[in-house]
Amino acid sequence: MNSLLDPLSLPDFPSLTPRAIEAALDEGIAAHQAVIADLIARRPENFADLWLPYERAETMLDALWSGVSHLQAVADTPELRAAYVAGEERLVANRMAVSQSRELYDLFAALVATPGFADLPTNDRVAVERAIRNFMLSGVALDAEAKESFGAISVELSSRMTAFGSAVLDATDAWFAHITDEAELVGIPAADKAMFARAAASRSLPGWAVTLQQPSVNAVLTFAENRDLRARVYQAYGTRASDQGPHAGQFDNSARIARILELRHEAAALLGFTDPVALSLATKMATDAEEVLAFLRDIARRAKLSAERELAELREFAADALGIMDLEPWDLAFASNRLRADRYAIDEQRVRAYFPVEKVLAGWKRLLNDLFGIRLRLRDDVPLYHPDAHYYDVADDDGVVIAGLYVDLHAREGKRGGAWMDQARSRLADGNAVGLPVAYLVCNFAPTGGETPSLLSHKDVITLLHETGHALHLLLTRVDRPSIAGTSGFEWDAIELPSQLMEDFAWDRAILKGMSGHHDTGEKLPDSLFDRMVAARNFQSAMLLMRQIEFSLFDILLHLGTLGSDPIEVIEAVRDEVAVVRPPAWHRFPHAFNHIFAGAYAGGFYSYLWAEVLAADGFQRFVEAGLIDRATGDALRAEIFSRGASRPAAESFRAFRGREPDPAVMLRRRGLVDEVAA
Repeated sequence: MNSLLDPLSLPDFPSLTPRAIEAALDEGIAAHQAVIADLIARRPENFADLWLPYERAETMLDALWSGVSHLQAVADTPELRAAYVAGEERLVANRMAVSQSRELYDLFAALVATPGFADLPTNDRVAVERAIRNFMLSGVALDAEAKESFGAISVELSSRMTAFGSAVLDATDAWFAHITDEAELVGIPAADKAMFARAAASRSLPGWAVTLQQPSVNAVLTFAENRDLRARVYQAYGTRASDQGPHAGQFDNSARIARILELRHEAAALLGFTDPVALSLATKMATDAEEVLAFLRDIARRAKLSAERELAELREFAADALGIMDLEPWDLAFASNRLRADRYAIDEQRVRAYFPVEKVLAGWKRLLNDLFGIRLRLRDDVPLYHPDAHYYDVADDDGVVIAGLYVDLHAREGKRGGAWMDQARSRLADGNAVGLPVAYLVCNFAPTGGETPSLLSHKDVITLLHETGHALHLLLTRVDRPSIAGTSGFEWDAIELPSQLMEDFAWDRAILKGMSGHHDTGEKLPDSLFDRMVAARNFQSAMLLMRQIEFSLFDILLHLGTLGSDPIEVIEAVRDEVAVVRPPAWHRFPHAFNHIFAGAYAGGFYSYLWAEVLAADGFQRFVEAGLIDRATGDALRAEIFSRGASRPAAESFRAFRGREPDPAVMLRRRGLVDEVAA
């Protein structure tokens, strides 16, 4: 067997060339099809003879594609992208052929009906039952013509979503502002100017280059006193991959959005659902769109007045203290940073000085050990794809390696923006074959390489802990069936429970000081500065909450189709209802909304807020136990992290918390105490 198809080996990134990918895919798909054909011919009637060969075939292809898709996201090249797009189309077509096989479905259904099925271990039973559900949602019950249509839709949809994400990446990499007069960069911290200088040097240019990578955008919008520069960067970033802005039409995602929506409606209709939202919610905690809309609008009702007060305060401050009489969206981060500094005596540049990335990582590793008894051991013998990337063995209390973790933290060209966790390998047990779970943890922090180390904002620290929660959900699973292990198969509107729960550890004095160390002096974060940060924790929290609700309502209403299919018309209608800050008419937020047009959050972006209810209340158990409490960490590990999708998320939460979640805790988490009883 081609080594790139081995689920028990780590991805061999240097070997993942376009030609090698194609050859491995040829072999893998052929082997997969042969296994399915053999099962249909033999018609086995027990779990070991039916499910295990099927699972082996699935994990073989996953082993290849986890590495290819990760490489395409973090080290993209035109050649790799072409190989990825072609391979993804083949995989989707193969997946649809298998998931629409009535013969295979009948074998699994017959297995469930056997007398011995009820005696199987829970994980085995749930894996089969989930597979049957997924067969139904893939159109296995459709007639031949409808199956063919559904399969074609699925292949095209995957291709369009990949193209959407590629256009956003290309538009991000295509734009930069070349600065030759340092006076234009007044107010920007030295570390960020050094980042701009390195960006210019990489283009063989003198001076500085401001890019659309997230650290660059944040630096300008937060610190630049040059209002024109802020406006230029805001417009370029806010019109990426659209019909507007400096590259108008060149990477335009308008047609892709329209076609993606059409395909999703067609797929939902073929399966008997009224709309893509109903299809999306078929595998989630929420029961229907009405429940989600009521949930979002109730939070909006509670928070909007506070958000409007926050904006009014910001406008007044901007006029009185900054001389900005007409506060525009490109002024918000700048004015907010100044108001926060004025009100709480917090200088964001000073805060970042205490969080060089190496100090943060040292404290992060201690936290993982204190909470869960795990240690990260750096490996230097694992094939990697970039100097920024590192690989760690994850060892338990007794020193036994239980998992693996790739960490890739810094922004660069050819790397998708944002932060995420993904699965490299699932936990797997098949006779003598034992595979450990392996995760990718990816962020886009300020690049390394200058005289000043990469300095993280407190928000960056929170992001690291957020993605750590997702990684722990995979790494600490005890489920041996890959399709329901870790994050696989977990209800999507609960998937952010572990990640958002972990965020709150960034607000503990001892933990945060343990992750700090001034890049010049080594001094820990001063208590006085920490106290001011805590006091400012919920600064403009209502405005941020309303923005999250805006995105969530846009996603639901666009996919429902009740307000039409034009994304600009829908986002404007949503803003009429809930927006506190109104972007300019030329702004094109939907055109770079990767979460729903290139990712897995379509009809489910509300999941962040839905899961925050669970996370906020779940974190209270740590608070009640004194926060850094190993027993509580072990309980979280046992009842949520280890269980994967082997039981409903609601049941896992109740097992951890001892009761149903209290929604009021989420509002208190955001400092909206007065609004809880509104």
